[in-house]
Amino acid sequence: MASALKPRLHLRSRPVALSKRVPLVIRASAAPIEAPSSPLIGAKKQPLYNIVSLDEECIPTEDNDCQVFMGRDGNLVEVMCCDYGYRSGAGRMYQQADGEIPGSGFALGMQNFQEEFICLRRTFRYDEFASIAAVNPPQGVFGRALYAAGGAIVKGFAALDEALEGAGVLPKLAPEKPIESMVDPATNKSMDEISMDEVMSDCEAIRAKLRQLRLSNQAVWDREHTREATGGKVETPWYVKGVYLALCVMLDNLFNNRPIQRFWFLETVARMPYFSYIACLHLYESFGWWRAAAELRKIHFAEEWNELHHLQIMEFWRAGAELRKIHFAEEWNELHHLQIMESLGGDKLWVDRFMAYHAAIAYFWILVVLFIASPGLAYNFSELIEAHAVDTYGEFADANAPLLKTLPPPLVAAQYYRSSDLYMFDEFQTSKQAEPRDPPCGNLHDVFNNIRDDEGEHVKTMKACQDTSVQQEIAARRAAPRRI
Repeated sequence: MASALKPRLHLRSRPVALSKRVPLVIRASAAPIEAPSSPLIGAKKQPLYNIVSLDEECIPTEDNDCQVFMGRDGNLVEVMCCDYGYRSGAGRMYQQADGEIPGSGFALGMQNFQEEFICLRRTFRYDEFASIAAVNPPQGVFGRALYAAGGAIVKGFAALDEALEGAGVLPKLAPEKPIESMVDPATNKSMDEISMDEVMSDCEAIRAKLRQLRLSNQAVWDREHTREATGGKVETPWYVKGVYLALCVMLDNLFNNRPIQRFWFLETVARMPYFSYIACLHLYESFGWWRAAAELRKIHFAEEWNELHHLQIMEFWRAGAELRKIHFAEEWNELHHLQIMESLGGDKLWVDRFMAYHAAIAYFWILVVLFIASPGLAYNFSELIEAHAVDTYGEFADANAPLLKTLPPPLVAAQYYRSSDLYMFDEFQTSKQAEPRDPPCGNLHDVFNNIRDDEGEHVKTMKACQDTSVQQEIAARRAAPRRI
């Protein structure tokens, strides 16, 4: 224990207030000791108050300021004080319970059902659909009729819930209240002790700005048509394009004037292709239908083959083996996009979570069948979706640039784009680049530009997976020096 407490020098970041700046200091500290995560008092959703340093250690502090993150270049990144998502805190990466092993699937499922059932009841009892109608009013006669029918259904379920509650079948339901008391996981102190009012004021100011963000569906289509007219069209069969267009129209109508919720829905579903591709590749190997390294044995018995043929065969099969690694890195990238959208409040409403989770499960199995039938078509459809994502994020970042530049990035974004661990970030990018990407993360505008560029890399990878070019790209990347 004495050796564990031996002082050592670390360059630390100190909490930085929004209204002031303090210099970095070098101080002696004990070796990192993992602190137990602190339970919340009353609810799951809470602001974040961990101070993150270069070595990713949370430093306890008694100051009242928001957190900062020190990137790999030594510069400070001021991040959001609050997490606006449904599963903030324990459900957010790099904050709590990293590496925790899940419990029984039955227990997890029951716990999630109980929590979501309460949210379902609140959705109908307190008509959370009204917040959607406020920003996305009905369009035309059909739209007004649909909204009227929906309103009647909501009132009917609300009356049923009240009746069951009155009969004692369901417990008494109260509307969700603002969190009045919670625990800072870094200091294990009640938030009442560290000027919660001041911090919550900053959080509400950011929330108000997030609500002002808008996305024009027509502008996205215009951008897509411009891309296609200038040589960026994704060639695809008519039936695949038809499904793609139907999905885009559905998203335009469901998430009109709700861009963060739309992005969260997309990122929830966007991970499914890589899950399905990896599952199919594992299945092929397990059945012995396709063994990535099996053909390498032929090289040792083919002395008459020329050296070039040896190299081509080796690279082909090694490229096949590395597809699973690439797809996992792509999913890891999409996971961080998803966490960013969650931290901005994209998963706040029960109805959005219900649609996204069920759509993701259905999409997974559709892509499994499609990949088994034709990997090329599966990759082609993903290329279409990723190209649309580039257009959507690009339009959103450009249209909201002045406002986005005034907003700090979420912690998960700073951790992903500015940490010293670049392996997974570099791994999903198969295209040749003169210099590796070094994305900035000083504000939310940088974050959405980074996501746009990430989606562009997914487009290139999906296109390369439809022919043999992915083999050459993997071989070239393997020969190039890697960042550490």
